Order: sequence, then C-alpha cells, then structure tokens
Amino acid sequence: MPDGSAFRPAMVMAGGVAGLAVVRALESVGVPVIVLYHDVHDVGRASRYATASIRVPHPEHAETEFVDQMLAVGPVHTGALLLPTSDEAVKTLGRHKRALERHYVVGCVNWEVSERFIDKRHTYELAERLGVPAPRTVVPGSVDGLEAARDVLQFPCLVKPRESHRYVEVFGRKMVKVDSHAEMIEAVREADEAGLDVLIQEFIPGGDDAGVNYNAYFQDGRPLAACTAQKLRLSPPEMGRPRVLISRHVPDVAELATALISEMGVEGFSCTEFKWDRRDATYELMEINGRPNHSTALSVRCGVNFPAIIYRHLIQGELPTESSYETGVYWIDEVADVARSFSSRRTERYPWRDYLRPYVRPRVLATFDRRDPAPLVARCVGIGARALKRLDPGRDRGHARPAGNLADE
Repeated sequence: MPDGSAFRPAMVMAGGVAGLAVVRALESVGVPVIVLYHDVHDVGRASRYATASIRVPHPEHAETEFVDQMLAVGPVHTGALLLPTSDEAVKTLGRHKRALERHYVVGCVNWEVSERFIDKRHTYELAERLGVPAPRTVVPGSVDGLEAARDVLQFPCLVKPRESHRYVEVFGRKMVKVDSHAEMIEAVREADEAGLDVLIQEFIPGGDDAGVNYNAYFQDGRPLAACTAQKLRLSPPEMGRPRVLISRHVPDVAELATALISEMGVEGFSCTEFKWDRRDATYELMEINGRPNHSTALSVRCGVNFPAIIYRHLIQGELPTESSYETGVYWIDEVADVARSFSSRRTERYPWRDYLRPYVRPRVLATFDRRDPAPLVARCVGIGARALKRLDPGRDRGHARPAGNLADE
C-alpha cells in the first residue's frame, strides 16, 4: 500500500455513520483524511483514522460563515478533495462550487443538478416524465391545497418532506403516515409552521425487506461500478432508516436508476432507492441520494470502495472498470438495531433466528470496529447528550429534534 504522504488529503464533511464509513474507506487505501465537523459528538471525528479534524460552522444554518472559513483556509489545503456526506453539505458545496474550486476539488455536482434529487418534487416529476414507476404524489403547496390529495390518494398515505434532511432535523423522523384527512391536515400544518414544504404520497404496502438500494458510480450517463443491497430491517419499521441490509443482485432496478441518473445529469456516486410493490409487481422509486449513504461500509466490505473510487477519479484521473461484488454480506447499524429490536419487539415479532442471523454471517457494523473503537463511544455519548438536551423545554425546535428513538441518530 502506498505511503499516505504520496496522496493529497481528503476533507470529509462529517455526516455521522456515513462520514465514518468514508473516513475508514479512504484510510484503507492510504489517503490521509481531515474531518470537518460542526457537531462535537460526530463519530467520524473520533476515528483513529482521521489524521486531523477542523470544527466548522454548520454548512446550512451558517452557510456564509462556513464558506468564508473554507476559503480562508483554502491556501493551506490546495488540491484537497472536499467530500460531503450529508444533504446539507451537498447543498452548500453545490451552491458555492465555483468559488471553492479555487482551492479544492469539490466532490459533488453543482446545485443546478443536486437540487433535482434533494428536492423530492423535482425527483418525482422527472420519474413521471421518464415513465419510471413511482408512488402517486401530490404537491399541496399549503394546507389549502390538500383537497386534491384527498381526491387522488387513498388512506393511509404519507406526508413526506421535499427536503428530507431539514424535516428529520426538526421532527426526528423521515415522514408521517396518516390514516385520515384530519391527520393529513395536522401533519401538513405542523410542517408549514416549521417552514418546511411537503408532498402527499401514496403509501406502498410491504415489509421492511421490500426496499432496495442501487449504489453506483456514474460517468457520462452510465454506471461504471455498482453494488445493490436489500433492506431487511428499518428503524422505525416501514418508513425509517435502514438498520440491517444484505448485499444482493437485484438486476431489475439498474435500468430504472440509470434512466433517472443520466437524465438528471448526476456524475459520480449516487444511491437510488426503490420499494417493491407487490400489487403490480414493480419496483417504485423512493428517493435518490447524491452522496455517500448511511450504509457506505457495506459496499466497501463487498469489494466496491466507492469513496476510494471518488478519490481516484477526481484526484488521480482514474475511472473504475466494471466491478463485481460479494453478495450475502450484512450491514448492521448495531446501535439502532439493538435499541429498536427491544423497543419494537411486540410489533415486529422477528423470530430469534432472523434477528441473530446477520450477527453470525459475513457482516460489517456501522460503528464498532475493534481496531477503531472510539467512534462507538462518541456515538453513545452523543446520544446521551442529545437526550439531556431534549429534556430542556426551552430548546430551539428549529434546530433540534423532539424525543424519539435516539439510537436512530
């Protein structure tokens, strides 16, 4: 393995478990990593594989201050890869990509492109235009526009944010499942009061294992490397973030994802999520992410190191060739899985053998690594700190999440 001093550094903009996976993946190929963090409890910052860390303003809440700081330290880090691992980081880097490129190699698309997947309205409009199956969706605009949703959709349905990361930050959940018109109005009003735009969307029935992630690296509209994973358990069930996945070949989603990504103009890494709809035997589009996702460590463990692919392409000019990957490997968010399995044990009813199987088969854990244990400690400390903060009734709800399952964070 080459000496790390031969590489320009990668500056990873912290994104929790995703950022930690990127730090470890880049270090494994000898790339020195600097973590940029705004949360003192960030798990990537705690990794022994981070050669340095720099505290920065929040890239979205303090966008101007963040960009000013990055430009100020730019001459010291000229030529470094600036790699976002969260949607708020993708937004800000995309908006200011031209200015930042005076010093850095920016590892994401510009805002004109990234807006198409960060704002779900644009994503679903594109899917409809291309004929890619997706849940029926209504954009109400406001509480007054909800009559159209009642006429088009049946209950239960979903009140879903146009920008997921902002909604999660405020409410601690990805979306709301509503069973009546009154519940729909209340969920939309709650979002409207927080300054958040939402969609009303058909609910696709099915278990947690109906979801599929298509992870790929695109260049000139075609995937050069890919790795597909099936979701097995979510936190919370039905609508949450994955807590257990398994790598599997699911060829049916590749063509659908390629049509969307190529038309969007997304270059580099993307994760396109689908859900199997048993009613008409099709995969329905859920969302697209244009940055390393929560389960990045799975593809790395399976032989497709997407962070290294990003680095080699953007810094060294090397494109990946068609690659294979190991199937039957589990990814487990061990903190969320253990906590959720206890809190939801009465409703999920997994047999013990199904619960334990991922832990005894080939696997990779989201946080714990015996060679790098500090991030798990940092995550647990952060969970405790946020729990204490939520006990303060005077906290700023616009920048904090209400009580929920803290292990999901």
